[in-house]
Amino acid sequence: MSRVIRAAVFQTAWTGDKESMIQVHEQAVRDAAAQGAQVLCFQELFYGPYFCQVQDPAFYEYAEQIPEGPIVRRFQALAKELGIVLVLPMYEEEQPGVLYNTAAVIDADGSYLGKYRKTHIPQVRGFWEKFYFRPGNSGWPVFETAVGKVGVYICYDRHFPEGWRALGLAGAELVFNPSATSRGLSGYLWQLEQPAAAVANEYFVGAINRVGVEEYGDNDFYGTSYFVDPEAQFVGEVASDKEPELVVRDLDMAKLREVRDRWQFYRDRAPGAYGPLTAP
Repeated sequence: MSRVIRAAVFQTAWTGDKESMIQVHEQAVRDAAAQGAQVLCFQELFYGPYFCQVQDPAFYEYAEQIPEGPIVRRFQALAKELGIVLVLPMYEEEQPGVLYNTAAVIDADGSYLGKYRKTHIPQVRGFWEKFYFRPGNSGWPVFETAVGKVGVYICYDRHFPEGWRALGLAGAELVFNPSATSRGLSGYLWQLEQPAAAVANEYFVGAINRVGVEEYGDNDFYGTSYFVDPEAQFVGEVASDKEPELVVRDLDMAKLREVRDRWQFYRDRAPGAYGPLTAP
């Protein structure tokens, strides 16, 4: 019997302050639940600007502990109220001076399931992330949620195939990639890498990008969030490249077995030959 997950991603523009940004996302949760969505992921660093366009310690104040901080608690209550799984990409403070780019995962009953910390951290013009984040040390966890096995990979991670594969080996059925990526830099990769990862690893991918130009730089975030299936087919339309949008799609999990029975990528792996890939 087919199992269908109604999944959602939400892209939006920076409102100018943290509290109104949180409220926009709370409304998105309510709108998604009203449309029958069972799981929803927000964009990278969802409640703030993409402050990595500059290097300013003032933005350390956006970090909070996970799960003890107020934002996680706030969305736990909302997840429980509406019965929806939430993926919250946030700025995490493990302790003063130890900060990560993190996604917290909350189950449909409001329980905190765990976190993924972004592994690959860029340090290039407009993406000064090593100023703000330590490289993640969480590995690539797959979370057993009310809708199935969910993984997270964050923005720059998507350029590295190893984590995608690790998530597949751990049983992921749906992997979210919350991002902040700008027009003219990575546009040619945006509709290539995640579909390719979905094919190579035989699961669904939800790709989320913010929209608009923010006051801290000239980056123009181009949205175009989407879901893609393990045959590299977009599930429904790709979102706007300029406007906020809630994308809600039905994902037929029967597709996973169909594709895995056809293409035996996991059977035909040759891990014994891969040792040199881990050499520095």
